[in-house]
Amino acid sequence: MVETQSRRAQILASAAELFARKGVGATTVREIADSVGVLSGSLYHHFESKDAIVDEVLGDYLDALRARYAEAVARGTNAADCVRQLVLASLEVAEQQPFATAIYQNELHYLREQPRFKQVQTAAAAVQKTWLAVIEAGVANGEFRSDIEPRVFYRLIRDALWLSVRWHRPNGDYPTTTLAEDVTSVFLDGYTARRKSAARSRTGSTPKRAVKR
Repeated sequence: MVETQSRRAQILASAAELFARKGVGATTVREIADSVGVLSGSLYHHFESKDAIVDEVLGDYLDALRARYAEAVARGTNAADCVRQLVLASLEVAEQQPFATAIYQNELHYLREQPRFKQVQTAAAAVQKTWLAVIEAGVANGEFRSDIEPRVFYRLIRDALWLSVRWHRPNGDYPTTTLAEDVTSVFLDGYTARRKSAARSRTGSTPKRAVKR
């Protein structure tokens, strides 16, 4: 029983890496089997199909994300703090499950087209709902701007977070906690230097930027 569970975990881990690197459509059952040293037929003792593997990889990922989000929202003292907590939760789950994060980001179109992934679609909708509830609450109480559509803000920050798995190396000198602080600061505070912002407020005009030619 333990060996069966271990083999199943190996299949999930190897398949997730292949799906993230090659794409679900381009990955074959034989490649997955070869990556864990079993025959293709043996793979079907553990999973009924390739899509069943995708379903489990993403189901585990989204369950972890939703659990962390519930904790984040519960800890948040206001909308801005909830955004900070959600950003950190997203990046920490991405650090723990980088391949599942990449699959979720890269394969959304495929997932939406397949009835098999109804549960994944439902979980993904719950993730979006959590973000939108926090953002809309911030707009309603004046913490956030009302001239930018909450769905647009959500999509921008979602892509910034989950696409970071393509370049961020959490074991380097730029840890996940620092990335979370920087993402939050850029999205909530902006990237313009504060002294320039103050200058604009005093003069009523925007300083000209030098343009490289």
